[in-house]
Amino acid sequence: MKARILVLGDRFCPASVMRTAFARFEADHEVDYADVTDEPGWVPVTASDHRIREYMGTPRQVIERLGGHQVLVMQGAAITEEVLDADPDLRLICCARGGPVNVDVAAATARGIPVVTTPGKNADSVAELTIAFMIMLARRLPEVIRHVEGGGEFAHDNYEGARWFGHDLAGKVLGLVGYGQVGRRVATRALAFGMRVQVSDPYVEAASILADGAEPTDLSSLLGTSDFVSLHARATSRLIGPGEVARMKVGAFLVNTARDSLVDEEAVLAGLRSGQLAGLAVDLVSPSPATGRHPLLGHPNVIITTHIGGATYETVERAGEMAAAEIGRFLRGEPLVNVADRAALGSSGTPAPNR
Repeated sequence: MKARILVLGDRFCPASVMRTAFARFEADHEVDYADVTDEPGWVPVTASDHRIREYMGTPRQVIERLGGHQVLVMQGAAITEEVLDADPDLRLICCARGGPVNVDVAAATARGIPVVTTPGKNADSVAELTIAFMIMLARRLPEVIRHVEGGGEFAHDNYEGARWFGHDLAGKVLGLVGYGQVGRRVATRALAFGMRVQVSDPYVEAASILADGAEPTDLSSLLGTSDFVSLHARATSRLIGPGEVARMKVGAFLVNTARDSLVDEEAVLAGLRSGQLAGLAVDLVSPSPATGRHPLLGHPNVIITTHIGGATYETVERAGEMAAAEIGRFLRGEPLVNVADRAALGSSGTPAPNR
């Protein structure tokens, strides 16, 4: 079949960057490219509007570009019932992220439109940032950098490093809370550094963890015996509160490159102040206060980054390649792989021919 494909980029994942992945379809199919833009003034109105989150732009921006397309590709564009009903030809939605939170998946399923995703697109990038965080905390780099940038003395003699003694990663215990795409990659890298890795994940079989060279355990034991605790779970419920901080090994480091909702920031702040925690690195936190510094930055060995875990060119390229692979299967009539809503598929595992 000859198809029309609309690729909608955004500020994080521009269509121009993804274009390389979809150029393969341009000879035999019509491929359109556009970007949605921030529209802070838009207010969700309908029930479908309220079912989406972490989106960019508005449904109207999508509708203005969508028409007669069988395939829609996007990363953060807002996909609601209004969008789905605007194009009766739509047969497949490719959401270039791990979880399609910006798509009303239930509405798509009701219309027989499968939603495919790109799980693990940023797993290598987030795993590398996690290791970088651990090295920075262990070697007290936040303190050293602030000392230098703040006008502190440096390059004075060969012994000034005595003030900044830190730790090696080799021989330390890393506790991974969550063992999915990112957690497994962190384990591989940590083992290469000579760390001992233990894992708490009730959804992964112990044999699988052991086969990777790590050790399965429960959360309580992990917290009490790990020099580093790194969170890689989905945003389901709070994992680190006052009780968990109290159970952590004195002088341990906490790393969170998953979701801010997993951590009670007040409990962590108390742990930093008491010395229970030696340092913290997070890729996302609760919104900064309107004035002044974020309270977590009051502790010297704290790293806060601006949600850069997946912010690499390679992540965007992988997302495009994974989405293009699903489109190729769709065009060939083959079963789709990373489907968020299999109820939208026919018994053959492919999209239903009609809506």
